Amino acid sequence: MTRVWVSRVALGLGWCALAAGVAGIVLYFVRWPWELPVLAASGATYLMLGAVFGLLLFLLAKGWRSAAVAGVAVAVVLWTQLPFFVSDGRAATGPELRVLQSNLLVGAADLSAVAREVRERRVDVLTLQELTPEAAERLTAELADELPYHYLEPGSFAGGSGIFSRYPLRDNVKYDGFWMANMSATVEHPRAGAVAVFVFHPPPPVVDFEVWGAEMRRIREILDGHSGPAVVGADFNATRDHSAFRDLIAGPFDDAAALAGAGLLPTYPTDKRWGPVLGIDHILVSGGTADEVSSVTIPRSDHRALYATLRLND
Repeated sequence: MTRVWVSRVALGLGWCALAAGVAGIVLYFVRWPWELPVLAASGATYLMLGAVFGLLLFLLAKGWRSAAVAGVAVAVVLWTQLPFFVSDGRAATGPELRVLQSNLLVGAADLSAVAREVRERRVDVLTLQELTPEAAERLTAELADELPYHYLEPGSFAGGSGIFSRYPLRDNVKYDGFWMANMSATVEHPRAGAVAVFVFHPPPPVVDFEVWGAEMRRIREILDGHSGPAVVGADFNATRDHSAFRDLIAGPFDDAAALAGAGLLPTYPTDKRWGPVLGIDHILVSGGTADEVSSVTIPRSDHRALYATLRLND
């Protein structure tokens, strides 16, 4: 009798777990026009894990038909998630470009730590969000030897952004119509030639859902209109589970972390005991691939930085 009850409990828990997994799959695939499901989609990957737990519970309870249903759901989960853990195997023999992307938490981040990461990792391009005038002045001084070229649009609160570069910059552009400084410049790389660098920072959807959606669509238009080698450093306030983010990598740009098989790389929030849990910071690349992508702790920021070793096409 005890064994029967254990089996029933396992089946019941299995179906609850499977329901969570299916909810995650639905949140992932559906293009939601409403704020609540878009916010819930931020954690769709975690919900999808319910399908795996459900399958294990069904197998434990010997519920073979239930296990078959869960197996289909698990197959869908693996199809959506495995590409982030397996390198795509692209081979690029061109020049290397080392990129660091960091949100500075309204300039409160440990700027000396940012400069130290630049030096130790021999970063070529640094992209920044929430760059205040004070942070811009200090980083300009601290990075004068490593990254002497820069295009900065500092601002109050979270509005500022910036690009620091080892190589000369030209064609600086600040895009109109965005809440915060969204910008680009062209790096004159000694081997690769002209490489565009974009910095984007749409507002969080929880702050203004309509503006976030509109700015993500505008960013896609900008990226789809670009040709040639390029790099994006961004806090998109979007995870890979958001269709708005996946739209950005449906054209000429790829997610560097996915190219390198770097996994989920959660970056936010780091100022909570339970964080980070969401991967909202991203590095994208066009005209190349990624050898390595990893997250980097920056004290006093609420985001982890991202570091990528990119390889541009010849």
